[in-house]
Amino acid sequence: MRFLLSTLIVHAPDPVTGVQKSTSQRFAEVIEKALLAEQLGFDGFGVGERHERPFISSSPTVVLSHLAALTRRIRLFTTVTTLSLLDPVRAYEDYATLDHLSGGRLELIIGKGNGAAQRELFNVTPDDQWARNAESYEVFRALWRNPRVTAETRFRPPLHEAEAWPRPLQQPVRVWHGSATSRESVDLAARYGDPLFSANVTHAIGPYAELIRHYRERWAHYGHDPALATVGAASAGYHARPRSQDALAAYAPVFAGHLAMQRRMGLEPVFATLDDYVERSSALIGSPQQVIEKVHRYHEQFGHSVLNVQADAPGLPEAEHRASLELFQSQIAPVLRRDLPDPPWPWAPVLPAPQTPQSSEQELVP
Repeated sequence: MRFLLSTLIVHAPDPVTGVQKSTSQRFAEVIEKALLAEQLGFDGFGVGERHERPFISSSPTVVLSHLAALTRRIRLFTTVTTLSLLDPVRAYEDYATLDHLSGGRLELIIGKGNGAAQRELFNVTPDDQWARNAESYEVFRALWRNPRVTAETRFRPPLHEAEAWPRPLQQPVRVWHGSATSRESVDLAARYGDPLFSANVTHAIGPYAELIRHYRERWAHYGHDPALATVGAASAGYHARPRSQDALAAYAPVFAGHLAMQRRMGLEPVFATLDDYVERSSALIGSPQQVIEKVHRYHEQFGHSVLNVQADAPGLPEAEHRASLELFQSQIAPVLRRDLPDPPWPWAPVLPAPQTPQSSEQELVP
């Protein structure tokens, strides 16, 4: 099994202290967490994309490009890229550039995105969001694989023998499809033989397990080898201590702060108590052995080979969160790596051989 840390770069008051850090401080924290993830041995670091409050992750390519310059080994994920809101040509140009800057360490998780405010900002409706996502992905996918692309499109000007530069480093880039509640993204992933990443954060396990079963069914329907169907899954929260009662005690004020925030927003909590949250949600809270056992229980239904852990822990002191991540890598990850399979491909990218220009003049020819 492989492990990611990821962040949506929430910019909101701390749920326990009420203190809100500056925008610059939040970005600095993201950089520190990415460096820590590489130092501790996580396999990937992800940055989401949202275009509304309380998130400041509207430019994941910029953030990931900065992280690419500061890291050497860790793979860089988008969690997720909201292709339904983006022009696929512009998205291709940004991510192909990032692919080179990262030395081929880029992986994409795409999705239609959530939130009414960002739909309004980009003039996207709930009725056309899925169609936009599929069309943008198909154009993006074609541009990545082909030097010239012709495409009849509904949501942007058609393309005729269009070229987009630079050409990417990875051929092709791996694209995961983020899945939360709908079968559309699941079917799109299965159709193209792409891996699926389950959001797995809001509800109990049932609806997510059902979508993953549907993915595997559609995968077989489209004629792909069942052994190659690949699933990743997120988790709703994480905090581990050597003793479970210490982990619960430390997390209790964090959970209480989140409950209060949900109620202020007029939302009915899915998990009304900490005990229920720990038992029925995907949150990994407790001793290392309890975390290991819970991941195993989820794996029985998901068959996932990649696990995403939240990089942020608002409400917990930073030193305590760091100690919890260190505990993950020292006592939890080694057991899960031993017990559960990796994805069915090499984790490091297989890059094309470098090409030597025949002359300096050819370098200048468009």
